Amino acid sequence: MRMQKIEKKVKNTIKKYNLLSKKEKVLVACSGGKDSTALAYILKKLGYKIEAITINPPIKDYSRKNIANLKAFCSENKIKLYEVSFKQEFNYTLHEIKKILDSKDMNLAYCTICGILKRYLLNKKAKELKADKIATGHVLDDEAESVFMNLLRGNIKLMARLGPLTGLIKSRGFIPRVKPLYLCNEKEIIAYSKLKKFPVVYKRCPYAGSSYREIVRDELIDFEKKYPKTKENIIDWFLRILPGLKKSLKKGKMTYCNICKEPSQKTICNACTILEKLENKKI
Repeated sequence: MRMQKIEKKVKNTIKKYNLLSKKEKVLVACSGGKDSTALAYILKKLGYKIEAITINPPIKDYSRKNIANLKAFCSENKIKLYEVSFKQEFNYTLHEIKKILDSKDMNLAYCTICGILKRYLLNKKAKELKADKIATGHVLDDEAESVFMNLLRGNIKLMARLGPLTGLIKSRGFIPRVKPLYLCNEKEIIAYSKLKKFPVVYKRCPYAGSSYREIVRDELIDFEKKYPKTKENIIDWFLRILPGLKKSLKKGKMTYCNICKEPSQKTICNACTILEKLENKKI
């Protein structure tokens, strides 16, 4: 019954926020972890036309295990999987990129570099594969962290791009991203994953400990222990103000990076800023 309850919650979230249709080609962004694996399984079970994509940085033995698990899962469930690697696309691994950027006085955290380049590749590959939507495995806990982070930083515009359907302005160059697990919390997905006996690693990324998000995550976990439903309350509040936020900030046209022509708020996007630093560099 617990599994059916979670599946029903995902189905209702998709319907409530009009996230997907059965006619669309959905590319599920998979890491091999519990959230994206559960998402791919549930969407397939609900009858959506899905394929999976994984972006490999790689990160030590962590990536190797996750991708091996993901390949086994996709094979068993007859889901087509595309694997894209940093080494293949950029000629360097995440660790090598970090080393080069540090030498160029561009001191970005591993998570920041990884996030920027993964988002860039996801949008690029989704267009190549002619996907209508990208589905990500973000759960309620992830979104509560994102809302709280942007609140602490005073970044209202970035906060307005969050939600079950991300973004502010529709653009031909940007594949819409949806979060069907939006109203499921992490404990529910862990339970679902274990009940289904998915082949996943439950440990967090070894680089996560140094990130700002991890600090916020730990604080919210402490708040949740003292004040139950803190994360749920954050999301309830956020969903109430989100329509107004989007409406007030939904002005102007989408701008594009002068180099890669991908959607960007800057003349040169964050990914191209990083890639320019890597050009002609040796380790």
